Amino acid sequence: MKDDTGEIFTLDEVAAYLKVGKRTVYRLAAAKRIPAFKVGGTWRFPRQEIDQWIKRQTAEAQGGDVPGTPHGGNG
Repeated sequence: MKDDTGEIFTLDEVAAYLKVGKRTVYRLAAAKRIPAFKVGGTWRFPRQEIDQWIKRQTAEAQGGDVPGTPHGGNG
C-alpha cells in the first residue's frame, strides 16, 4: 500500500475526496474550518490532516470525544 502521509490535495481533489462541491471546500478553508494552507494563492490540503479532521467531525457529530484531542478535537 502506498504511504499517503505526505500527500497534498488540491481544492478539486479534496472536494472529490469529501464528495462536496469545490465552493464548499473553498469556504471551509477561507474560514479556517478545515486544515489548509496556500501556495502561491492556491489552496492545498494535507491528506493526513484532512483524515484527522474527518475523524474529529464524525466524533463531534456523534457527541463523543476523539482520543488524543482535547474535547473532541477543535481545541
